[in-house]
Amino acid sequence: MLKIVSINVVISSAVVALNSNWGNFETKFNLQKQQSLPVSQIQLLQKSMMPKAALERLLTTEPVQADWFSSEFLAHVPISQIEQIISSLKQGLGDYQKVEEQGKNYRVVFARGYVPTQISLDSNGKIAMLFFQPPVAKSQDLKAAIAELKTLPGKVSFLVLEGRTERAALNADTPLAVGSAFKLAVLQTLKSQIAAKERSWGDVVELKSEWKTLPSGILQTWPDGSLLTLQTLSALMISQSDNTATDALINIIGRPIIEKITPRNVPFLTTRELFILKSAKNQELLKRYRNSNLEQKREILQSLNQQSLPDVSEFTGNPVALDIEWFFTARELCSLIEQVADLPLMSINPGVANAGDWERVAFKGGSESGVLNLTTWLKAKNGKQYCVVGTWNHDAPLEQSRFMTIYSSAIAGLKN
Repeated sequence: MLKIVSINVVISSAVVALNSNWGNFETKFNLQKQQSLPVSQIQLLQKSMMPKAALERLLTTEPVQADWFSSEFLAHVPISQIEQIISSLKQGLGDYQKVEEQGKNYRVVFARGYVPTQISLDSNGKIAMLFFQPPVAKSQDLKAAIAELKTLPGKVSFLVLEGRTERAALNADTPLAVGSAFKLAVLQTLKSQIAAKERSWGDVVELKSEWKTLPSGILQTWPDGSLLTLQTLSALMISQSDNTATDALINIIGRPIIEKITPRNVPFLTTRELFILKSAKNQELLKRYRNSNLEQKREILQSLNQQSLPDVSEFTGNPVALDIEWFFTARELCSLIEQVADLPLMSINPGVANAGDWERVAFKGGSESGVLNLTTWLKAKNGKQYCVVGTWNHDAPLEQSRFMTIYSSAIAGLKN
């Protein structure tokens, strides 16, 4: 996703994991009660029961307390964000019901679905890592999904194809901003070049400083000159929505080549260009870009090579300049993902679908403030193939979990 703040999701990465070690949750009360038990039994109780209790408290007790979390966690994730995420989950999935254990992890059950969850506690019993995976909603029929989508403010498009047959559609031919879902066009163009033997997945390039942009992703932190294959760049672009990997591929492939398959998006922006144009410090530049013809726009984009990137914090509030984006119809996105769905890298991140329910899942989503897209290609275990695309644009921040719940409910209904 293009996003600066995870949604990856979404909620696909709702809270940041700060500590990958599974800590024991200990209290004096429990240690006193367990003194007569073997050490192995005490450790088992601490690991399997107490994180669950901490999760239950988090979902049932208001307000959320800072002393439930480690200082390292709170340094990265403020209490207000945690409360917002929990509120968003309840809005999308209904009332909280219970926490169920799933091996080392948990499942938070709500009235209309559940959320696979990971939680880790430090040695003081404080939450050091918390990760809500994409919600899994109870299945609903497509008519009900469309009825709910129609109640959302702003503009919404939705499309479900079974093979070539249209199962459901809402504004499926209306172009909307799709965030990082545009990266499907980059991948499809590269795949075509490789099929034509103009390039190879194993081609190696050096990471250039001028390709580096803002997250999401990791490559913006890597040293200049790092050696990367086109396969690696593509995998990072799709699975982690790495913006630097994306801008690298746009520069390697060539902007005009990509524009041939997406003529609506000309000039075809890099993520770096989009961030600079949207920066609050560049309002005059944005105005000039909007009022320019195509040739002038290309000259402006060329001049941006000399400009520094804005601060990440500029993109954490209300929607900004939603006309500066990438625009696709739901039907166009189905066409793009169908052409690349066979690539192994498309299944690294299955998005909101439960990969275990399907023979194969390919996914790409996109988001920024005011923009959300989910595009999924699925092959059922009975051989049927589906494409499900949902896009939401609004001039205010979106209730992302509500949209994702509707979307995942529709997908869950297809497997039945």
